[in-house]
Amino acid sequence: MAQVTNDLMYELLKRVHGDLSEMKFDLQEIKLRMTGAEEALAGVNRRLDRHDERLERIERRWELRELAEPQRPYEPK
Repeated sequence: MAQVTNDLMYELLKRVHGDLSEMKFDLQEIKLRMTGAEEALAGVNRRLDRHDERLERIERRWELRELAEPQRPYEPK
């Protein structure tokens, strides 16, 4: 079995530290991308809300117009 020395432990700790640093960098990048995706989704939701409000106004106008038009009785042919 290989002898465990301080130098070997130091090298292993350096490697682990490097891996952790890389993982920390990757995690920061993922957080930035998630923030961007959340902001984009919020923008899409705002647009959908505006379209929904516009559709509701159109539907209200259509109902008012239908009520204002004279109604003819139904005559089957």
